[in-house]
Amino acid sequence: MGYANILVSVDLGEAAPDRVKLAAGLARRFEATLTGAAAETVPAPLLVHDIYDAARQEEDNAAKVREALTEAGTVFNANLGEGLRTDWRPALAGPVTHLVDLARAADLVVVGRHGADDDAPRQFDVPPGPVLMEAGRPVLVVPPRIENLKGSRVVVAWKDGPPARRAVSAALPFLRNADHVHVVTTGSDARLQGGEEVAAHLARHGASVATHFLRAVDTDGAEILRFAQMHDADLLVMGAYGHSRLREWVLGGVTREILQRSPICSLMCH
Repeated sequence: MGYANILVSVDLGEAAPDRVKLAAGLARRFEATLTGAAAETVPAPLLVHDIYDAARQEEDNAAKVREALTEAGTVFNANLGEGLRTDWRPALAGPVTHLVDLARAADLVVVGRHGADDDAPRQFDVPPGPVLMEAGRPVLVVPPRIENLKGSRVVVAWKDGPPARRAVSAALPFLRNADHVHVVTTGSDARLQGGEEVAAHLARHGASVATHFLRAVDTDGAEILRFAQMHDADLLVMGAYGHSRLREWVLGGVTREILQRSPICSLMCH
């Protein structure tokens, strides 16, 4: 099992070049195709005088979006390096909708982190939460200023359930080759979550793995991040939890905290 097609979200923000470089490095390592995606809807005409004015405004607006999409394509192509199979997929559509649609033919989706201290969203920017909830694919959330992911020291934040099980399966290409894998569970019922069985399962796949039971001093999310930093981890693997309410996704507390604060890459599944 590996990744045959990696899909990366490309925008016009400062973090996009590093994200493309990271995704390109993964595609090269796993001998995968790298597909870049950017999209934006065409703004509706404003203060139109007549139908001809509306048509002119719509044409001008579409031309501006296409020009910006070409700029995003330049960002994608300029940060690939050599020896990759690539595909560039721009669209006049909603950014999240376009990325989720393309995810049907992807093994891994790479997006940027949206933390409170990160740069303000830029054109074509895609928030990771809705992609996680809707894509049906593993999503790698990349913080700013990280352009390489080796996955040598991995923390698996284990909470027994379908999302965590999918995340572990999706992360196997990383886990098999990691120098160290730490399966951690938190809370008063940590020993009942089956972390030791998961560790044994990963060992059968060739992972060098250990199990840890943590009692959170602050929050489970903060404890997981503290453990990851203490062990110099460069990848966090976990399930993403949330539910839909009034056409918007409400994320679970740990999921939301990791998406906003994690200083390392996070591979997550819903």
